[in-house]
Amino acid sequence: MLWCASVGWYAFSDMGNKKNGIITDPDAINKILRRGVAVDALPSWGALYGVLTSGKRLRIYTGADPTADTLHLSHAKNFMLLEELRGLGHEVILLVGDFTARIGDPTGRGEARKQLTQKEVKENVKKWLLQIRPLMKFDDKKNPPKVLYNSAWLSRLSFQEALSLASNFTVQQMLERDMFRRRVYGEWRCKKCNYPNAFEQNILDRTAQSQECQKCHQKFLKNEIVSSGDGGNKRPIYLHEFLYPLMQGYDSVAMDVDIELCGRDQTFNALAGRTLMRRLKDKEKYILVANLMENPKTGELMSKSRGTGVFLSASPGEMYGAIMAQPDEMIETLFINCTRIPLEEKDGIMRMGPRNAKARVAREIVKVFYGEKKAQEAEAGFTQLFSRKDYTGDLPEIRVAPGSTVADVVLQTHKVPSRSEARRLAAAGAIKLDEEALSDIAQKMPVRAGAVLRIGKKHIYRVK
Repeated sequence: MLWCASVGWYAFSDMGNKKNGIITDPDAINKILRRGVAVDALPSWGALYGVLTSGKRLRIYTGADPTADTLHLSHAKNFMLLEELRGLGHEVILLVGDFTARIGDPTGRGEARKQLTQKEVKENVKKWLLQIRPLMKFDDKKNPPKVLYNSAWLSRLSFQEALSLASNFTVQQMLERDMFRRRVYGEWRCKKCNYPNAFEQNILDRTAQSQECQKCHQKFLKNEIVSSGDGGNKRPIYLHEFLYPLMQGYDSVAMDVDIELCGRDQTFNALAGRTLMRRLKDKEKYILVANLMENPKTGELMSKSRGTGVFLSASPGEMYGAIMAQPDEMIETLFINCTRIPLEEKDGIMRMGPRNAKARVAREIVKVFYGEKKAQEAEAGFTQLFSRKDYTGDLPEIRVAPGSTVADVVLQTHKVPSRSEARRLAAAGAIKLDEEALSDIAQKMPVRAGAVLRIGKKHIYRVK
């Protein structure tokens, strides 16, 4: 087992237990599968482990729709995991959903996703392929990762072919997808842990008397759940959204893959591909499901569409600061998913205390993207800024358009989730321009180039 300095995690290229050039060593495979990034395997862990130890060179892919111009750390962990599988000798594919991005995967927020233009998709692809480059060895001479685009086959499907694919699924099957259920049956938050839950299908059955929270497993009576819903069926599901799982499922057929690596929110689409592989190619497709790096207390996810999370387009200093701004309960999640520090070191690092543990993790993650020197500089800059309150160094810049209100500027940072939260921060004196409190979010923001804008304790910008 070797430390791979170019991408920052373990490579297994010189290990024994090889078949046909494929590493089948159980320790190497278990190190990948048991770290905690992967949380499920279909049809089973045993079946997946069996095919990985078989010595067959597998074709493994993960896909992403370029619906925004930047990715975040929850995406990064998938590419890191894919790179580790490539290190075993397998063929890996990074699928760019340039066609499906223009359609839009149904969101979990109760409404249809905005459809993008071809120009917007191309610009997004260009930017996030650069962001992924530090995570995968694209310059490998023998077995480089492949980049494919699903417009190559989806744009060529005739209407007759699309109808033939659609005949493999029923409307009832599509309605099993949780984000569709949310629109039809409503959504509720657990009264115990506040975790967002969709109504299960059987809650409408006359025989069902209660429903269990998916996170804390607290049970609630049926009438309590229904009364906490939001009306349910008033939010439409468009026909093209039903077709999205069909298109993503066909990606597996077009590439003739063996394994799909996907996030937990994409399991439904991955299973659609498994169905099509069995029916059209009489071939098994395995699914490796990664976690979504949710906050263990709130259930909140990193989201490129909402602008929340730690983004790969950030400079070293911005990335380090964004990690340090994460809630303390996210430290272990970031450690497991976005570093390859050995798991046996985790407890020792966590005992360092939240501030020091988070700094250790932040430095390691920045090193993955920018190298050791830049990571050390980012850490030193953060210490200078927050411990010594010295604002003479580099700060992330923010543009203040003439006529913008304090609320406009604060919300454009994507660090404050809502206008009401901005109002709360302002009332608490936590929004300052050159240490002068801005207590009214409706007031015009002074335009002073070079001024320092502080939002809360952790977000500091220089006005440009």
